[in-house]
Amino acid sequence: MNYSETLAYLYSRLPMFQRIGAAAYKANLNNTIAIDQLLQHPHKKFKSIHIAGTNGKGSVSHLLASIFQESGYKTGLYTSPHLIDFRERIKINGKEIDKEFVVEFVDRYKSEFEKIEPSFFEWTVGLAFDYFAQNEVDIAIIETGMGGRLDSTNIIQPLISVITNISFDHKQFLGDTLDKIAAEKAGIIKPNTPVIIGETQQETNSVFDRFAIKNKSEIIYADQVFNCKKTTQSVKLIVDVTKNKDEYIHHLSCGLVGNYQLLNIATVFTAIDKVTDLFPRINLQNIRNGIDNVIENTDLKGRWQLIEHNPIVVCDTAHNVAGIKMITQQLIELKPKKIHFILGFVNDKDVSEIFELLPKEACYYFCEPSIPRAMKIENLIEIVGHRFTEKQFYLSVQEAYVAAKNNCLEEELIYIGGSTFVVADFLSTYEKK
Repeated sequence: MNYSETLAYLYSRLPMFQRIGAAAYKANLNNTIAIDQLLQHPHKKFKSIHIAGTNGKGSVSHLLASIFQESGYKTGLYTSPHLIDFRERIKINGKEIDKEFVVEFVDRYKSEFEKIEPSFFEWTVGLAFDYFAQNEVDIAIIETGMGGRLDSTNIIQPLISVITNISFDHKQFLGDTLDKIAAEKAGIIKPNTPVIIGETQQETNSVFDRFAIKNKSEIIYADQVFNCKKTTQSVKLIVDVTKNKDEYIHHLSCGLVGNYQLLNIATVFTAIDKVTDLFPRINLQNIRNGIDNVIENTDLKGRWQLIEHNPIVVCDTAHNVAGIKMITQQLIELKPKKIHFILGFVNDKDVSEIFELLPKEACYYFCEPSIPRAMKIENLIEIVGHRFTEKQFYLSVQEAYVAAKNNCLEEELIYIGGSTFVVADFLSTYEKK
């Protein structure tokens, strides 16, 4: 098989949560353990940092990877989902996994893997770990998928574990209360391994403390050590950083410009603090450069990504209540004359709470992302009902974007989001121009 045939095989033969939802979810690590044994335990051949959380784990993963790259370390990065190309999930020093490696891996293990019957995610975790081991990375930044405890990545023994924050998402799998969700994410806490919690939250602190005590693991709440205050924002986010309330870094430039990055940056500083003894080439200048050059170093897309300036066009993968709340606040803070929202969702998402957060006076272009798991337009029409005065419905993200561009004046703003897959559809078309 060539690369395109190999991808077609993976997509057709393997359950993929991002595409089909619950049918792909595996409530145990049996397949992952079987794959790991078949591959001769590649995760034991490299150092790693493990990152979970509801929001922010992708940004934190890329920021950490960028800092290690700037410090001269060969850095593996595993994240999900991808936006345009499957190979975005697996990178070394910002370069996507070679197509030839993907083809050869699938060809070599196809018959054995078919006996195991893994999900798409389980297969790609095995691929990533094998790739990092064969390439002898100095460090691998490993982002969990949906959860933590039962996530396929959770076979690793990391140097540190990081949990960014907890909010409601995937309630049908992770639980319907914040403490239940926190317990699932806390499943990545390993014995005698420091754990960093990105955000102090009253509803979840006791859960994390309990897991840390049980595992005899040091626990650090990042926002109680580091504080980031935005000073200005344009093409870059500029922040002043304090550590234990003392001035630490002045005028730090971050390539990721969403306001929500303030907590993520504090989490990154706390994580780096815990591992610098093991990686002596990391210094303050490399940290500055890593945070500033994160997009260039890692090719991260879809996090408050500024597409055009006149009018302003922004896309962001925020897709739950906590994420949309922060995005909406930032959009209003920009004070555009009008906001044009291009929004679509997946069919297992309760969008009624999200609708309550959105400004009533904006113009809405509801659409359907191009995946089987998409919330269909007829369902969106019913759910939206009488909400919002200005609203239109489209069968594709591309049609919605054309309509918004035609209606938007220079002093106004277009926002594209609601789902990772809406952003993926938009970028896949926009980047081909």
